[in-house]
Amino acid sequence: MNLKREQEFVSQYHFDARNFEWENENGAPETKVDVNFQLIQHDQENQVTSLIVVLSFMIVFDKFVISGTISQVNHIDGRIVNEPSELNQEEARPCLNMLNRLTYEVTEIALDLPGINLEF
Repeated sequence: MNLKREQEFVSQYHFDARNFEWENENGAPETKVDVNFQLIQHDQENQVTSLIVVLSFMIVFDKFVISGTISQVNHIDGRIVNEPSELNQEEARPCLNMLNRLTYEVTEIALDLPGINLEF
């Protein structure tokens, strides 16, 4: 099996200060990180599966919330993937690494403190 990854694509990344007055009226946000896989090619003859890893996230901190979407196309040569359950977190590792890097850099600048590392 050979895995070829295309460049990660950050389609959205938000750093928002929390508005506690709004949250009291509408409810507080909750942390949620989802990894989804979208099949784009399933070539039985050549034993190639191409899919998009889509990482959607909202991570709530005491004073701010980060949210957004990061994706990446993966081409898996020599293996046919039929179900998302056949994949593991390592397929999404580059997107998680990009989220951690963005969060570290943005929080370092926004808070004028050492950046925050996310643990995945």
